[in-house]
Amino acid sequence: MNKKQEIPPPAHPYKRRDPLPWQQPKATEEDPEALQRVQAILNNPSYRRADNDIDFLAQDGVRGVRLQIDYLKPELLLEEHNIHQTIVVFGSTRICEPAAALRKVDTLRASLAADANNMELQRRLVIAERIHAKSHYYDVAREFGRLVGSANHGARKHHTAIITGGGPGMMEAANRGAFDVGAKSVGLNISLPHEQYPNPYVTPELCFSFHYFALRKLHFLLRAKALVAFPGGYGTFDELFEVLTLVQTRKIKPIPVVLVGEAYWRRAVDIDFLVDEGVIDAEDRDLFWFAETAQEIWDGILHWHDASGEPLHREP
Repeated sequence: MNKKQEIPPPAHPYKRRDPLPWQQPKATEEDPEALQRVQAILNNPSYRRADNDIDFLAQDGVRGVRLQIDYLKPELLLEEHNIHQTIVVFGSTRICEPAAALRKVDTLRASLAADANNMELQRRLVIAERIHAKSHYYDVAREFGRLVGSANHGARKHHTAIITGGGPGMMEAANRGAFDVGAKSVGLNISLPHEQYPNPYVTPELCFSFHYFALRKLHFLLRAKALVAFPGGYGTFDELFEVLTLVQTRKIKPIPVVLVGEAYWRRAVDIDFLVDEGVIDAEDRDLFWFAETAQEIWDGILHWHDASGEPLHREP
């Protein structure tokens, strides 16, 4: 009769009863300088594991890997949080909420009263008054964030989320509106030479810091179902005209582009002049439209998508 074979207990996942030869350095009895030599090897940058070697990862030759990582981290987390479609909101970081804008005006007026001939204070006051005049757009952007957040969050799989550059001003307002109604929203920050803080209303697990502008731009558009541009400067123009160019050339499928504040945009960019000069076609004028209120923006985007035959996922 065969003796029953004894089953050995499972091995410990990490520890061994007897160390393997490479688990300890060469004995000093065999070579008195061995330990010193081994320590020199361990301290050399070449021995750092590649994914822990910041100096190595910063080299020009490793840029391809950095580009991949810059893309992949947000991609995986957005998928994990079921963010499948987004509405991009851009606008000036300088246009703050009305109360804050008014405080700045009042402070400058008080300073100017004490130094009436100060030309620099006069200049700054005029600009502060212009910002205050535009600060109602903060409320419009915040209300738009609420509308999108209220219509597009919950337990279902597909979410249409507000996505911004993660900064202050118009972007803060849109993230804040989503925050007001408990909806997720995304912020795509960029690392800059000077310190930068994300606005406090982005969903923490959906706020990213990019190294490359190109990868940040890619993530703005990968899931975009609309672009809403409030009055802004270079950064807003950059994103707006990139989208218009991509749609004009059909490099991406057309999406709704809404310019909020017709008076501002008609003075900032003379599209009719470009058409009359022949540098764009008349049909390119129809790649966007103007709106003034949050409800106009949202209703226009929904109508555009319904007309396209691909309506947005939204709660009934």
